[in-house]
Amino acid sequence: MMKSLLEYIKEAEEKKIAIGHFNVSDSEGFKAVVESAKELGVPVIIGVSENERSFLGVAEIRALVQVEKEKGQPVFLNADHTYSVEASKEAINNNFDSVIIDGAEKPFFENEMMTIEVVKYAKEKNPNILVEGELGFIGSGSTLRDEIPDGVSPATQTHPEDAQKFVEETMVDLFAPSVGNVHGLIRTGEPKLNIPLIKKIHKAVGVPLVLHGASGNTDEEVRKAIEAGISVVHINTELRLAYKKGIEKGIMSSDEIAPYKFMAEGVEEMKKIVRAKLKVFNRI
Repeated sequence: MMKSLLEYIKEAEEKKIAIGHFNVSDSEGFKAVVESAKELGVPVIIGVSENERSFLGVAEIRALVQVEKEKGQPVFLNADHTYSVEASKEAINNNFDSVIIDGAEKPFFENEMMTIEVVKYAKEKNPNILVEGELGFIGSGSTLRDEIPDGVSPATQTHPEDAQKFVEETMVDLFAPSVGNVHGLIRTGEPKLNIPLIKKIHKAVGVPLVLHGASGNTDEEVRKAIEAGISVVHINTELRLAYKKGIEKGIMSSDEIAPYKFMAEGVEEMKKIVRAKLKVFNRI
């Protein structure tokens, strides 16, 4: 019997490795992530944000993941960055393995109340569905940026005391802090991850930590973050760039008009990123 997502995450936490979480918008992205994980023999999380779910379809992505599970592949589905209770409930009703209720831009109390409601609903529907909460703003959107987003600074990083209070009162299964990470890629260079802060938060909260916005951070920084207590690492922007690069290459290199042929270039470029990241996360 396949282990649950929480069991895989707890195992990663103990081994000081991390589960890779990769966002997809279509079946090509899904193919790239799953095939890469299969090749390396590691579990993987498929992430779909609200917009990605809208484009691909909630039932459709759930079906793709279920097919892989029935083959015995440890592939899990996460409702990434969900900004309302209602959208969270939709993912829970469709048996996603986990959901992120993202109230990081809201005042602490409002964020907390939203998260509590989602946790309660999830556990009543299916105790195995994990709920992740966020505290501390890291920007939004997996895009290329000229500079760090407004509102993201050392002052907005998560305080361990606040993190502890938030986790204890919401009873989330996973926690995503702001520790120098930023959504998207910064053309002038990514800010440094606050490794000492990760250690303090990990000690304070007592649940596995998730690192969002890891695109652009160096392998060495990510390894240190995992050593400090990160158990799940999110990648999106680097994957999007690789996909676009591959499709452009496929279209420009010939007069081929069969989509499955020129799209294959996009899949291969994404696989290069996924394989490289999974090797770092899993110390392969």
